[in-house]
Amino acid sequence: MTADRKKLVLIILGLVLLILTAGLIGGVVASTYPNWYQKLPFKNLVPASLRPTTLEVKNSKEVVRTVEESAVIEAVKKTSPAVVSIIAKTVNFDPYLGTVNDQQGIGTGFIVDSSGIVITNSHVVCDKTVSYDVLTADGKSYAVEKVDTDPANDIGILKIKANGLPTVSLGDSDPSSIKLGQKVIAIGNALGQFQNTITVGVISGVGRVVTASGGCATLGKETLNNVIQTDAAINPGNSGGPLLDLSGTAIGINFATADAQNIGFVIPINRVKPILDQYKKQGRIIKPFLGVRYRLIEPKEAVARGVPEGAFVSSVVAGSPADEAGVEAGDIITKVAGKKITLSNDLVSVLNDLTVGQSIEVEINRAGKTIKLKATLKEAS
Repeated sequence: MTADRKKLVLIILGLVLLILTAGLIGGVVASTYPNWYQKLPFKNLVPASLRPTTLEVKNSKEVVRTVEESAVIEAVKKTSPAVVSIIAKTVNFDPYLGTVNDQQGIGTGFIVDSSGIVITNSHVVCDKTVSYDVLTADGKSYAVEKVDTDPANDIGILKIKANGLPTVSLGDSDPSSIKLGQKVIAIGNALGQFQNTITVGVISGVGRVVTASGGCATLGKETLNNVIQTDAAINPGNSGGPLLDLSGTAIGINFATADAQNIGFVIPINRVKPILDQYKKQGRIIKPFLGVRYRLIEPKEAVARGVPEGAFVSSVVAGSPADEAGVEAGDIITKVAGKKITLSNDLVSVLNDLTVGQSIEVEINRAGKTIKLKATLKEAS
């Protein structure tokens, strides 16, 4: 080997050793002094991969939080005070104790107005034979003065007498705003006894169709369309609690679980907003009523069966606007008030935008023939 070649090899080895030494020193400095780069005049040039994550100091011990962890912690801190447990109160007779006042946690709600308006599920507060209390995160109890429900959307609104309460901000659940895989947080009164339990997951699906049993026997089974699916744990007692994004705004109401792990369903918050706005103006829920029980025909089903997409009518309520207009079981409602009925724009969503007393055109498909009917909407009882 020539002298020049030996010299070149030594230079290369020296550079490699220098790089390894610099890396080792840098790693030690970075781990020992997480904020070391803040003291540099050229700190903005330090690669992001070498910078520490969010730092929290407790008792002089450094606890490193990831950005995601910090976001979850802040969202919970911001929202949890406005999440409440709903308590059912009953009076029973015990042969040994006599009259006994029982209280049982049955669900969750969240405050959306500082004057004491609480959102929950209608199936949580559907029993008219009991009275309800709201228990806030700070341990205060308020008697529920008024209960309004919208079973078609599984939405309940409670009114308590209070002022200056913390609130949950309502976000946006439009499909363009929420994404599959998006991190979400559920807060609820798990199993009716573990108040403000926090679970974290992702949005697993959108546009789901779910048939769920109501909390009261009189409700039977209700089908809700275009709901959100999540793998955040939702247990009995979580019903009515908020599903939050990482900014701490509610994008839905938790309402059901499947007979499988890590599958829960959520009512999109955009379905709640017009109902809440109307409630604030009128002091009660006023819902237009068409009077059909139906299931949506999805696009793939429509193609396979050679029928139009829409709401397949399984039964018609006697004396309802639909009955008076001439709608029959077996019809497929394709349009209401000029709006197409689709998986993403179901019949309930269309009716939410209409008013009691409004005359509308209902377009149906009956045995392959298109028929246009006129109906005048009544108020849902």
